[in-house]
This record gives sequence, structure tokens and C-alpha cells, in this order.
Amino acid sequence: MKALKHLNKYFIKHKYRLIFGILITVLSKIFAVQIPSFIKKSLNIVEDYNKGLIHDIALVKSMLLQNILFIVAAALLAGFFTFLMRQTLIVMSRLIEFDLKNEIFKQYENLSLRFYKKNRTGDLMNRISEDVGKVRMYSGPAIMYSINMVVLFVVALVKMFSIDTTLTLYALAPLPILSVSIYLLSKVIQKRSAIVQQYLSKLTTLAQETFSGINVIKAYAIENQTIANFDNLAEISKVKNISLYKAQALFFPLMVLLIGISNILVIYIGGIRYINGQIVNIGIIAEFIIYVNMLTWPVAVIGWVTSIVQQAEVSQQRINEFLEEEPAIQNTISQTTNIEGKIIFKNVSFTYEDTNITALKDVSFELEKGETLAILGRTGSGKSTIANLLARLYDVTNGTINIDDKPIKKINLESLRSAIGFVPQDAFLFSDTIKNNIKFGNLNATDKEIESAAKNASVHASIVDFVNGYNTLVGERGVTLSGGQKQRISIARAIIGNPKILIFDDCLSAVDTKTEENILQNLNTISKDVTTLIISHRISSVKNATRIIVLNNGKIVQKGTHNELLKQEGYYKEVYEQQLLEEK
Repeated sequence: MKALKHLNKYFIKHKYRLIFGILITVLSKIFAVQIPSFIKKSLNIVEDYNKGLIHDIALVKSMLLQNILFIVAAALLAGFFTFLMRQTLIVMSRLIEFDLKNEIFKQYENLSLRFYKKNRTGDLMNRISEDVGKVRMYSGPAIMYSINMVVLFVVALVKMFSIDTTLTLYALAPLPILSVSIYLLSKVIQKRSAIVQQYLSKLTTLAQETFSGINVIKAYAIENQTIANFDNLAEISKVKNISLYKAQALFFPLMVLLIGISNILVIYIGGIRYINGQIVNIGIIAEFIIYVNMLTWPVAVIGWVTSIVQQAEVSQQRINEFLEEEPAIQNTISQTTNIEGKIIFKNVSFTYEDTNITALKDVSFELEKGETLAILGRTGSGKSTIANLLARLYDVTNGTINIDDKPIKKINLESLRSAIGFVPQDAFLFSDTIKNNIKFGNLNATDKEIESAAKNASVHASIVDFVNGYNTLVGERGVTLSGGQKQRISIARAIIGNPKILIFDDCLSAVDTKTEENILQNLNTISKDVTTLIISHRISSVKNATRIIVLNNGKIVQKGTHNELLKQEGYYKEVYEQQLLEEK
């Protein structure tokens, strides 16, 4: 139960609902346990009439009618308070589910890219959906039925002991067997529940990856192999689930058997005690049988509740693994930081922890506000790493990065990223309208500002050609658009927020040379006071930059202006001549 202690703060938050739920549960059971007493009284009246202790049949009918009315009233009140109990405690569980999902999602948002490289999307989704759902069953139905069971046991046992202690002890005799059975089965269920959840995560991950990569699967005609892989994993998952439910299935028949034994003991021992005169009225035996049977469902539900608690424990352990994960990037500055755009990289080195690859080695450069730096280099030379470090998606291994002469770690993280317009290599679009995808860069942007950003990104003409214009829905990850359209919409999203720093990470690779020229001209106009980093393989994209650096294996091997680099033998001149020939 250690993992489930995490939920205590939510029980405290919703303590008034919990307390009210307990109170009305007590009331419902107080009224419920009155019913056997009235039944006993009714049987005693009939017995007394048969013995000749009561002679007036009209009085007997009147007393029986009165008891029936009391029984109906007690049943109605018990039912009403039971309804309130469910409304209170089940709603509380939904509120806890809401709070827990928000906590997990917020944690997901705070965790660094390193975390997402280590964990699969399907597993992340499973923990915030399936695992939280199992935890909700604990915070709602399991809590509710547990309170219901405890209250009913206390109220019923007080009544039973007050009537006949010996008969009560016989009725409770099977309970030690029940306790031992629950303990043993709980251990088995907990172990098997953990395995079931692991395979559910694997299934979710496989399905998510299959749907995301469906174009690759179809292109390589491997549908049958993919189906076979899913079928094999589903078969293993089915076997694990069956194994779990076999253990769970033992609970209910065991409970019924033990309650049946209790009934037999009550009838047998109660009958002997009645014959011996130790029990005055036969109604007491009937009352005890009703009490024992009233306890049947709460006792039987112990197995179900135990199963829920075990599964919730496993799920909460899985959730806690991520909640206890410390974000690699910490925001140590609470106050907002004003950013102008000066950038200094000083002897920066960086090694990726997951692969142990050193992407940058002793990189240094300086950019004043409004200047443009272009970065070229072969694939894997470390170009994108510079962009990621500047946006503080990672922290440097060695060296320092200063923004406006302040160490980047001394700058409020939200202020830093809000001041950066970042267009990554992968032009990711959300499954929403084009308008909202552009507006994502500035949630308060007007339609005029959205249109202006689209024009500067040279995508306005393409958008208005769509039937629904800016209200056109794009598919998941922008699948309904061409590569060039996605890149230009991403550029519009970056510039609409009027950032102080612009980062273009090879984001013009899917547009033609003419469109590229138009975009660069527009950017030169709107970003005069904006510090810009352009990462590209095209000389046409970088030739007008204030300065250019060429990376190779994480080191700067060339730097200068376009004209200066053309006079040097090296990678820049080679690329320029090659692209010049291609244009011819």
C-alpha cells in the first residue's frame, strides 16, 4: 500500500466529500440493520399467537402491519442514503482521477527530451489512461465498498452480540479462513496484475507505432508481418490476463461457501439452543440468518475489493516511477527575464547521455542582437545540437552559454523559450486547423496577424486555395499537407510571436529555390532586430548571414562571411560549387 500513499493528498483535498460519504454510509446501514429486528418481532408475534399468548387476531394484524410499514420505511431510507453514498464517493473518485491525470500530464510536460528518448509513447499513454483508471477504482468503488463493509460489520455485529454472543461467535467462525485466503490470493493477484499491466503497455506501444508508421508499413508491404507481431503479443497478453482472472475467480465462490457454512452453523446451533430453551423466540434465529446474509455481499466483495487494491497498487507504482522522475532541465529562476538576443557560446561541449556520443567539442562564437549566424556541416556534425542547447532542451556538458551576458541557467526558462521562435527539422503540426497551428506561436494573435505571418512565410497563397482556407483541418502531424507546406506553416508559427531569437533548423529543405528566396527576403525585413540562427545544407539559405560557421565532428572547422569562405579551400567552397553545378 506504500505506492497508494501518494493519493492521500487528494483524499485530504476532498476530505469533506469523504467524511460526508462515511456519515451517510453509517446512516444507511443503521436503517438497514433495523429490518431484521422488525422481522424477528413479526415472527415472535405469530409465535406468541400460536402459543395462545395473544388472543386478539385484530391486534396481531395491526402489529404485523405496523412492522411491515417500519420495514418499508427502513428499506426506503437505507436505499436513499445508499444512493447519496454512491453519488458522494464515486464523484470523489472522478475528481481524484481528474487531479491525478492533470498531475501526470503536467509532469510529462516538465520532463526533458532525454526522458522521452528512454520511454515509448504507448507506455506513457497507458499510464495516464489505463493505470489511472485502475487507481480510480481504488479511490472510488473500493473505498466505498470497504466503508460500506466495515460500517455494516460494526453495526450488525453490535446487534448480533447484544442478542446472543454464542450464536454470533459460531456465525463468525469461518472468518479466520477467509482472512488467510485473502492474504494468499492477494499476493498472487498483485504479481499477476503487474505482468498484465506491462503487457498492456507493450500492446499500446505497438499499436501506436503501427498507426503512426502506417505509410512505411504499406510502402514495404509488411502488413501481414505487423499483424502477426500484434497477434503474438496479444496472445501472450491474453494468457497473462486469463492467469490473473483465474486467481480472482477463486474469491467469490470461496466467500459464498464460507457464508453458507455460517448459515448452517446459525441454523444448527440456533436450533439446538432453541430446543434447550437458551433462545426464547424462534425469531432470533431468523434474525441471525438475515444478518449473516446481509453480510454475504460485503464479505463476498472483499475479494473484489482486494483485487482492485492490488491492481491499483501496481498501477500507482508505475505512475509514481514517472512522477518521481526529476526533470533534467530545472528552472531555477522564478522571476521573468527580459531577453534582448545577444548570444555567446564559450568552449561548449556536449555529450548525449543515452548514446554517449559527443556532438559538440569546444564550440565558441558570439552574436550581437540582430545578427545572423549560419551553420553548415555534414549530417551528424552537431548543427541541431547547437539549436537544442540554445533553447535549453539540453544543458551543456562543458563550457558556458550566455544570453545577454547572463548564464543561460540564470534565465527564467519560460522567458527564454518564449523569446525563441524555433522551427525544427521535423515540421510538426497538431491535428487542428491551419489557423490554430499558426496561432500556437501566439495564442492572442488576431486573424490579421495570422495572415501576415503566413504571407511572410510564403504560405498564404497555398492556404487560401484550400476549400476551408485557414479553417482547413490538417491530419495527424500535418499528414494532409505537403512537406513544403508544413515547413512554411511552422515558419509562420515561429515568427508570429515576434521572438527575440529565431532558429531555423534546416526548415527550408522542402521548398523550391524561388520560394526559399521569397521567405528569406521577408525574414530579412521582419527580423532586423532579431538574432537569427540558420542551419542549412543550402548555400542560398546562408550566404547573406552576418557570419557562417562550418562544423565537422562537433568542431568548428571554418568560419567567416560568405565571400571569405569562398576564398578558402574546404567544405563550404565544395558545397557551393556542387550546388552551382546542380542549378546549371
